[in-house]
Amino acid sequence: MPHSFLPWPRAAGLVGIVALVLAGLAGVACATDVAAPPCRSQADLTRFADRLARTAERIAKHQPLTIVALGSSSTAGAGASSPDASYPSRLAARLREILPDQPVRVLNRGVNGEDAHEMMARFEASVVAEKPDLVLWQIGTNALLRGHSLDSIKALVTQGVTRLRELGIDVVLIDPQYAPSVLARPQAREMIDLLAALAREGHADLFPRFAVMKRWHETEHIPVDTFIGADGLHMNDWSYACFGRLVAEAIGEAATRPATIAAAPPVRSAPRPAP
Repeated sequence: MPHSFLPWPRAAGLVGIVALVLAGLAGVACATDVAAPPCRSQADLTRFADRLARTAERIAKHQPLTIVALGSSSTAGAGASSPDASYPSRLAARLREILPDQPVRVLNRGVNGEDAHEMMARFEASVVAEKPDLVLWQIGTNALLRGHSLDSIKALVTQGVTRLRELGIDVVLIDPQYAPSVLARPQAREMIDLLAALAREGHADLFPRFAVMKRWHETEHIPVDTFIGADGLHMNDWSYACFGRLVAEAIGEAATRPATIAAAPPVRSAPRPAP
């Protein structure tokens, strides 16, 4: 009766091949784990100048908190592996950890490809109608890519911030991402400086996304392709997760900051895009 066993030399060879394959897979998994950099706090950059008074009041009274994330593709989540990997989703997850007893609703109102003109056209329906307590407004990238004038952006952002502040809504502006497509634009520095000025003048806050991401690369020595996709523009799962985490922590700090403590703006120089 024939045996079903392989002769020893062949069996040993097969076992060796299987072992090598398994070791290789384990090595890939380890390499993937090692390749993922830590998401470090950058409180010196991300601490908001203002306290987020309305958000703080809602949290203090344990009332439901509504946050609207307005923006274009990097709010919608272009480049993420799923909607759950977008920055608003990661923001919501981190806020639930920071404020476990606080009802929080984060609405993603990002639309791929939109600029300030198109956002303002849907502003009342997409933002104001939701009766938010806090609006996170990611703006400026598409204006740079399309060569729009800074004056037009200034007028539109001022209009939007003024409208929200008149309603007592907290506002945080989010500037462009540190990415090759943005760095290549001659007005990148001016756009970043403009949004910082508009935040100050409009009694809004600023999340300096460009400076945060620039530090990833220039200080933490994280390769650009670790946090920017192959298109040279959009963020990926890791960068959205870290971005969402840092925004959530900035919100949590500002909204639970004692009202009697003045919030001095962090001392920092404006980030300079590469020529």
